[in-house]
Amino acid sequence: MEEKMTFKVLNDEGQEVECEVLFTFESDETKKNYIVYTDNTLDEDGNTKVYASVFNPDEDETKLLPIETDKEWKIIETILDELQNEIQGKGEEE
Repeated sequence: MEEKMTFKVLNDEGQEVECEVLFTFESDETKKNYIVYTDNTLDEDGNTKVYASVFNPDEDETKLLPIETDKEWKIIETILDELQNEIQGKGEEE
């Protein structure tokens, strides 16, 4: 069984929330590292909320930085779509 990677962040109300790392990647296009994670809460449509940030994997204390451009969001959305399609494809094969 895979071990889940988790970390804690403060939400807008200043409460500590545990988040689960879904994946990290480095973009060849932007030369930045991204972390995609969830706090396992649901939106009004029942979908799991997913967040993404920029981070520097070489820092001892990881700081999550905002994603600033539409281009960066597009890269992340494309990867999420590909992963979702893979997961749905696997479910249909079994």
